[in-house]
Amino acid sequence: MSILVFLEPHGDGLKRTSYEAITAALSIADGAPVAGIVFNASAQQIATAGEYGLTRVLNVAGDQWSALPNAQMSAVVAEAASSIGAKVVLLGANSTGKNLAPRVAVRLSAGLLADCVELHNSASSLEATRPVYAGKALVRVKATTAVTVATLRPNLFTAKSTGGAAPSVSEFAPSSDAASVPSMRVTNVMRNEGQLDVSEADIIVSGGRGLKGPEHFNLIEGLAKSLGAAVGASRAVVDAGWRPHREQVGQTGKTVSPTMYVACGISGAVQHLAGMSSSKIIVAINKDKDAPIFSVADYGIVGDVFEVLPRLTPAIAAVTGKS
Repeated sequence: MSILVFLEPHGDGLKRTSYEAITAALSIADGAPVAGIVFNASAQQIATAGEYGLTRVLNVAGDQWSALPNAQMSAVVAEAASSIGAKVVLLGANSTGKNLAPRVAVRLSAGLLADCVELHNSASSLEATRPVYAGKALVRVKATTAVTVATLRPNLFTAKSTGGAAPSVSEFAPSSDAASVPSMRVTNVMRNEGQLDVSEADIIVSGGRGLKGPEHFNLIEGLAKSLGAAVGASRAVVDAGWRPHREQVGQTGKTVSPTMYVACGISGAVQHLAGMSSSKIIVAINKDKDAPIFSVADYGIVGDVFEVLPRLTPAIAAVTGKS
């Protein structure tokens, strides 16, 4: 069962979701070949994939791929999967992966298993466990198609370094048909340099309506800085225009699974819980002792965020040395 893994360049290496997908692929490969596909990656970025056990990478180079034309990228990924006979295509369930996966699945006439939290290799096809009903239940699913496309929820598939050598790299040249697929024109790409993405962060500090206004989010930012964490927000906060949509955690925002999630002034609506309840450790700070967020919290502080955070942040900063 040949497997193709979609890789995303980031900094001097790849995004964590890429390393997680490599580890997941190797765990179900059972000796079958595993290859990666990446767009416009440097030799240094590709070399890091070898540290996690990947031995082969297809690199698609060209200025036309720098602006992320999703329709064309999906056509190229599907073409690459067909060229190596891949029966499984794995992508991280971040914004890029969620955009590409259904397009790739349509082109390959493949079944799509979205937001998987576990993968299971069976004799006939790939099976996966994924959450349903806003995270209230888990189901085991499988596709009955010849090819399966799956997205993997970030931070649940622990990336395991194997200390391997740099993979072999071959340039993949898409056909003229793939390169000419009609696509939206991207006129500008804004990158949040230096800001942690909530979908990949180990620690997230999120604020809700309990902050009472955008001017008080400096309390959230201060706590996040002391912990080396990303800043998140509830839907109500984003809808009110207090914070950008990229920080929204929840069913209509980003689904996250950090090592620790700190919810400040967030009551815990079911839509928010669906986006963060798989966090390994949940800390809740809310003055309402009956707030639903406490039902999923491992640790809770019943108190006003305006009293708790000014005391908590300097105490943590004194330990971490981050302020």
